[in-house]
Amino acid sequence: MAEILPFKAIRPARDKAAFVISKSYEDYSSEERRLVMQHNPFSFLHILNPGFKFDQQYKGSKRYSLVRNRYEEFLEEKILIQDEIPSLYLYRRSFENRQYCGIFCATSTRDYRSGLIKKHEDTLRRREELFADYLEQVGFNAEPVLMTYPDQPEIETVLNEVMQGMAEYHFTSPDLVTHELWVINSPDHMARLTRVFGDIDALYIADGHHRSASSDLLAKRKSNGKHQNSTYNYFMSYLIPESQVQIRGFNRLLTEMNGLSTKELLIRLDTFYRIHEKGSLPFRPEEKHTFSMYLDGVFYALSLRKKPYELSDAKARLDSQILYETILKPIFGIEDLRHDDRIHYRCGAQNEIEMKMLIDQGKYKVGFGMVPVSIEEIRDIADAGQTMPPKSTFIQPKLPSGLAIYAF
Repeated sequence: MAEILPFKAIRPARDKAAFVISKSYEDYSSEERRLVMQHNPFSFLHILNPGFKFDQQYKGSKRYSLVRNRYEEFLEEKILIQDEIPSLYLYRRSFENRQYCGIFCATSTRDYRSGLIKKHEDTLRRREELFADYLEQVGFNAEPVLMTYPDQPEIETVLNEVMQGMAEYHFTSPDLVTHELWVINSPDHMARLTRVFGDIDALYIADGHHRSASSDLLAKRKSNGKHQNSTYNYFMSYLIPESQVQIRGFNRLLTEMNGLSTKELLIRLDTFYRIHEKGSLPFRPEEKHTFSMYLDGVFYALSLRKKPYELSDAKARLDSQILYETILKPIFGIEDLRHDDRIHYRCGAQNEIEMKMLIDQGKYKVGFGMVPVSIEEIRDIADAGQTMPPKSTFIQPKLPSGLAIYAF
């Protein structure tokens, strides 16, 4: 039922792949970007930030035009090369003791529109339009949408067969991530993968909701609502089995107490929670519907009472929604989780330690942590046609830019 399509990827020349790929643009500080671009003429950042060549920043249509120019220069100089036949691409990413192994392919905007590709986040129309404008003018997409599918033994079998051959790329980047890519152009392997994915009921967007929505918007512009067999009606995705996805949570940090003292806050919390003081050492919750709270040098465990909060549907059972409905909105008066500047979000491997440090430094007054969302919860929300509160998930893997490019 879900359509996947091979495509002619534009990829780095084999001897330059390690130099071309980059992290997502926003993952660099401005100084890091400057240093990479200053010392690495092959970095994909030169395409994404074309004003570096002129020591000037550009926006809008002017920037898009320059992005296209840098992209064409990389093609002319054979830094990037387009494959001659449509293929699928197996990409394995390894760091420390964890591996992610999935497939680059083209997925259908028609499937996105019909709900065969399911989402769990809201998108902002303005951002959709901006990225659609960008795609339309530059003519390529270098950042795939990350999607998950239920683990399939036959897909794993095919991928293991492919990995018996020599990888097209095999290198380790300076952040100690090992990258391997195999080109899948065997008719047998492609047919088997296409057939198995065709039997899967749905694909689930894990990361890239705005990229998906923007690609669909571009397809509507180009085809006037008619789905034709055009590159505009597909977008690049990276498909990975659910068991390999890693999900982290975001802590909520508040800059003020809404006029409440510590005692008054604890009394208000008692309506919905059993409260247990945990001391000054970082405390991380391990059960759903239990939150950590750090305030005045003390960690607390907040365990949701069975009543009066009703776990009525998939969204109501989410810890991020429970925190909003029982604490952030009624006690702190935070209605808009996206735009209220009293709330900030932090994510990292040492969430609780960082939360304690920032509050002890006086940058925030109180913080809340929770157990990360599970892949089953993401699927339940998507199946129900619901959306999660902002900053409910931080999902890995984060994919490099410039490893595989989908051209229109």
